[in-house]
Amino acid sequence: MSETQESPNISLFEQLGGEAAIDAAVDIFYRKVLADYRINRFFDNSDMEKQAAKQKAFLTMAFGGPNNYTGTDMRTAHAHLVKMGLDDSHFDAVMEHLTATLQELNAPEALIAQVTTIAEGARNDVLGR
Repeated sequence: MSETQESPNISLFEQLGGEAAIDAAVDIFYRKVLADYRINRFFDNSDMEKQAAKQKAFLTMAFGGPNNYTGTDMRTAHAHLVKMGLDDSHFDAVMEHLTATLQELNAPEALIAQVTTIAEGARNDVLGR
């Protein structure tokens, strides 16, 4: 197996580039999200430094890296946003930014597909369904 092929023994976290890659991705992702009029209002009262740190820890865990995530579950964490009107259109916008971020970081399409599958798996919890 060549170095560029995916290996089932290597976590998605490692395949994406580990902590440095997740840190870069989250920073780029939130720049995109905060610039998007469709969804930035959901972050008006957020401490973005804390938000980014939570997101980095969550994604690290979700992608098979070290589990240092201490936040609440997705349904609880997003319940107040659902009350503000968070819906599928907003989730779709977040997915657009996630995909664009990974493409900007030159992540291979197969890994982007894995990431989007994991993220889509959280849609119903995030939207309180």
